[in-house]
Amino acid sequence: MDATVPAAAAGHLSFVDFFITADPVVKAVMALLVAGSIGVWAIVVEKMARTRGLRRAVAAFRGALASGRGVDPGQSPLAQAILAAAARELSLEPAGESLGERRARVERAARRAGIEALRPLAAGLPFLATVSSAGPFVGLFGTVWGIMNSFSAIARSQDTSLAVVAPGIAEALFATALGLIAAVPAVVAYNRYAAGYRALQGEIAASVERLGAELVHRRAAAHRAAA
Repeated sequence: MDATVPAAAAGHLSFVDFFITADPVVKAVMALLVAGSIGVWAIVVEKMARTRGLRRAVAAFRGALASGRGVDPGQSPLAQAILAAAARELSLEPAGESLGERRARVERAARRAGIEALRPLAAGLPFLATVSSAGPFVGLFGTVWGIMNSFSAIARSQDTSLAVVAPGIAEALFATALGLIAAVPAVVAYNRYAAGYRALQGEIAASVERLGAELVHRRAAAHRAAA
């Protein structure tokens, strides 16, 4: 930061001034943190819409199984993917395979298809985790650098007045604030959506167990009736 910044400018401590008058290194830190914060909120908005749709699809799939009326493949892409995978495995009848082995094979394929349909929910979670853990430290780096600039300004001007040190300290604290502004929403969003992702995986696993049992026993009953 330039030590010759006039006192009047130092007294006008707007956010824009913090950035404009900042040292290039601190300015880069601020820009990085702002970009990270924008990325976090973009992921949050995208996850809000996608999670809501997948949660409804999983609930409809579970409800159809619980009601005993059967799952309509057209109710959602999730249901279609799970039923298609289960039907493919059910159509295979290896010699000597027991009923339990067939059920396990069908459930494994259906569960894999369901988890694959949920995979979009995992997109962006690594970025949220990175911002939540690294954001405060990046901001702290900008803080340390800004304070070092303040001490350098004191050494050059031989003046310890507030007008000399205030700009550097202000931009340093602003870098810390930007780090927290980026990190706190990232932590909250990561915890929420990671927990939601795991919960939906568990619901699919439980539903697939019920689906596998129904499909395999229904197929076995059909074979007995045809014999």
